[in-house]
Amino acid sequence: MGIFDFLKKEEEKEVRFPLSMQATAEGTIVAMKDIPDPVFAEGMVGPCIGIEPKNGKIVAPCDGTIMQLSDTLHAFGIQGPGNSLVMAHIGIDTVSMKGEGFTARAKVGDKVKAGQTIVEVDFDKVREAGHPTVVITIFTNPNDFSDVAFTSASEVSFGDELIKVSK
Repeated sequence: MGIFDFLKKEEEKEVRFPLSMQATAEGTIVAMKDIPDPVFAEGMVGPCIGIEPKNGKIVAPCDGTIMQLSDTLHAFGIQGPGNSLVMAHIGIDTVSMKGEGFTARAKVGDKVKAGQTIVEVDFDKVREAGHPTVVITIFTNPNDFSDVAFTSASEVSFGDELIKVSK
């Protein structure tokens, strides 16, 4: 068995559906229609759900690879199991903060595990800048799946299911 045979086996792992994606933050659930930005509230980027965070730790919702991390650290994208694509967007209009108050704990290309910290945020700075703090988790390729369902809970903690995806 060569070194690359191990990598091949890793890629061939069977994905079991439904997939469960975990909460990207701890806090109170905000329904898609109540997210204070029409791009997200109307699902223009994809079906999504918000969390009004209790703390500044933002984590990976699933095992996968960081495919995108904005220079301003306000958003990141993960390719997860079964070619699922999930994006986390931290706050509204926080791109204008140019990364102030945001600290990356991962980088593009990193293989991450569900629950691993990706970004830490000083939400006091976000509020001082006048921005909503809602953390939005978007499922960006819903057409590749038969169903994308969001939690009915009103509060979530790390490890709680946020999204269930069926093939």
